[in-house]
This record gives sequence, C-alpha cells and structure tokens, in this order.
Amino acid sequence: MAMQGLLPFLAMVIVQLGYTGMNTTSKLAMDYSNMKPLVLVAYRQIFATFVMIPFAYFLERKTRPKITMSVLFQIFLCSVTGITGNQVLFFVGLQKSSLTIATALTNILPAVTFLLAVISRQESVGIKRITGQAKVIGTLLCVGGAMFLTFYNGPIINIGESKIHWKYASNSGDHSSHHQSNSVLGSLIVIASTISWAVWYIIQAKVSDQFPAPYTSTLLMCFMGSIQCAVIGVCVNHHKSDWSLNSPIRLVASLYAGIVCTALAVFLTSWTIQRKGALYVSIFSPLLLILVAIVGWAILHEKIYVGTIVGSVLIVMGLYAVLWGKDKETKMKTEGISVVMPLEMVEGSKDLELQLPKDSGSNKELIANVEENGTIKSNEDEEKNLGLS
Repeated sequence: MAMQGLLPFLAMVIVQLGYTGMNTTSKLAMDYSNMKPLVLVAYRQIFATFVMIPFAYFLERKTRPKITMSVLFQIFLCSVTGITGNQVLFFVGLQKSSLTIATALTNILPAVTFLLAVISRQESVGIKRITGQAKVIGTLLCVGGAMFLTFYNGPIINIGESKIHWKYASNSGDHSSHHQSNSVLGSLIVIASTISWAVWYIIQAKVSDQFPAPYTSTLLMCFMGSIQCAVIGVCVNHHKSDWSLNSPIRLVASLYAGIVCTALAVFLTSWTIQRKGALYVSIFSPLLLILVAIVGWAILHEKIYVGTIVGSVLIVMGLYAVLWGKDKETKMKTEGISVVMPLEMVEGSKDLELQLPKDSGSNKELIANVEENGTIKSNEDEEKNLGLS
C-alpha cells in the first residue's frame, strides 16, 4: 500500500524534473547558441509528431472516431492557439526574461481560463457560494502576483554565488544580463502566451467532446503546428545557419523537448491521472517553479529578487484557491455548477501535447453535477471535458 501511494508521487516529481530540464536546455540554446524561438518550436513539434505516431496508431486504431472536416478545422484552431500562439510566445518571452519569471507566470493559466470560460458562458461565477468566491479571490491573486512580478524587482536576495561553472551556463548568464532591460516585455509576452493557451482550452473542450481520441488529435495538432511554425520560421529566419543543429546544445534542446518531454510525460502523467485523478496532478505545478528557481540560480547564475519571490507566492496562492474551488464544485452531488475548465491544465511548463485524459474505464465512480438549468452531467461527460490532447 505504501509503495502504491509513493509511485504516483515519484512519477509526478520525475515529470516536473523533466520539464525543468526542458525549460533550462531551451533557455541555454536560445542564449548560448542564439537559437531562434520559432526554429526551436518547429523542431520540437516535428520530433513530437514522430513520437506521437505509435501512440495514436496502437492505442486508438480500433476506437478512433471518424475524422470529419469539422473536427480537422477545430484541431487546426487548437494548433494555432495551443502551439503556434502559446509556445512561440512562451519561448520568445523566455528568451527576453529569466527562467524563473517565465515559469512563474505560466501558473496564472487557471485564472485566465476561468475568466475566458465565464466570458464565453461555459462557466458561471457563483459568487454567492464559497467555491465561486475562492475562484474569484484566486483569480485576483494570480493577476496581482503576475503584475507584481512583472513590474517590480526590488532588492536582490543575497544567497551567495553558485559554484557551478559550465560554458553554456556562463554564456547564458551574460545574455541574461543583456536581456534584463527587456524583462518587462518578456513577462508581458509570456502572459500573452498564457492567454493564447487559455483560448486553446476553451476550443479543446469542444474537440474532446466531439472527437474522444486524444492521441490522434494530439498527433494532428503537433503535425499542423510543426507546419505552421516551420513556414513562419522560414519566412522570419531564412538563413540556413538559423536552422542548423550542429551546435550540441541546439540538438539536445530540440530532441529533449520533442521526444523526452513528450513520450515520458505522456506515460507518467496519464498513468498518474488514472490512479489519483486530475487534481493530484495539478498540485505539483508549483514544484516546477521551485526546481526552476534552484536551477536558474545554480546553473544559469540568475539573480533572485524580492519581487520575484513575492509575485510567485501570490500566484501559487491564487492557483491553489482556484483549484480548491474547482475541486469542491466537482464533488457537489446535489447542487453546484457544471465544471468545464480542466483541473490538469496547470500540469508542467505548458506542454499541450502532454495534457492527456483520464481513462474512462479507470474510474467507475459516478459524479453528478447539477447544472443551473436542472440537467445532470455524469462523470463520463465530465471526463470528456477534463480530457485534453
């Protein structure tokens, strides 16, 4: 029993370590070898496409629904918002800011998605209920923390200098100092990437309902995204040297992001969701921020500011407030509102291809949510909304 409880914990720690490595190698590739964000995202999606082919073929060849033009169009919109919009903006923002700040800002995703879900009338606020109040307060904390982290640095926290000296990291530190003046711009770009990601969730909820084949839809989304990023990348970065993978750090960053963080996290994340549920996976998101802060200081020689710490704490508090409100809503059997926003959306550093659904056969418990119009939504329907590709 103890081992059964420990394995999901270890699996999620490994996933967060994997994301930490991906963000770090990506930052090093852009700073040390001047790898362009569009090029990095294009290679990442190309490698991810090849990784997802066996998943889609062997796991869904007998259960895959018919792919219609309507489904293809919605997946295309997902690729535009979830890959081309989200990932390109994130890596551009990462290039212009610090690793810690970029990672911290991605944790505002639940709050942004909640706001867009309310605006699109996929979810109501329910301000008279404690769950609705928790979501509103959590959203305000996330937004306030993001603004504080973006516009205020404050004094440097003196924790000493790292003794790790690596040629890639030392060069990256010089570039980080150069980009310090653009940290506000970089933070705003990361926030824009999070908004694009939240739009993807709204669209993806409909795709998951109409086309419940997450591996296939992920494969198609990565394929479309790789074409989009490659075309845009060639137009913007048309020099042959921009696309060269001769530099070891460029090759490692591309392969790591496209293969390791896709194949490994696909298995571990979906396995953990099946056994512990979506909320369990979501609560590990702040661990990534802690790991990235440590790596950023130790390897990239990044400075830690008071504003970064305070802003990150506010964001994490808001994140847990929103998740708590969502979890309580899901457990309401006789009253409450239908939950559309997926709880696992904060998993990792925003790799859309890793957001996989819970196996519908793995949880036999029926959770009924009473919508405001009096209709009942079963756990099977709920899982379709929670499933992402």
